Amino acid sequence: MIELSHLYIILALLFIPVVLSIVRVVKGPTAPDRIVGLDTINTIVIISMILFGAVNEEVIYIDVAIVYALLSFISTLFVAKYLEGGEF
Repeated sequence: MIELSHLYIILALLFIPVVLSIVRVVKGPTAPDRIVGLDTINTIVIISMILFGAVNEEVIYIDVAIVYALLSFISTLFVAKYLEGGEF
């Protein structure tokens, strides 16, 4: 069982790649770079939700994380299709 203090340390360590991804989203230089940065942030949020749900022994957070991961994946596919120049 992970203690609450360890959870805060892990979440703080997960915050570092989020900041780096935000820099990538802001600086670019291309649209695919920005999309990869946003997808990385989404993945870290999903990991954080699963970790939080496991620590608090609440299944609802894990269920929400699964739905959020599915929506993130579908939106990434749509944006990739749009950038490729395809029709929806």
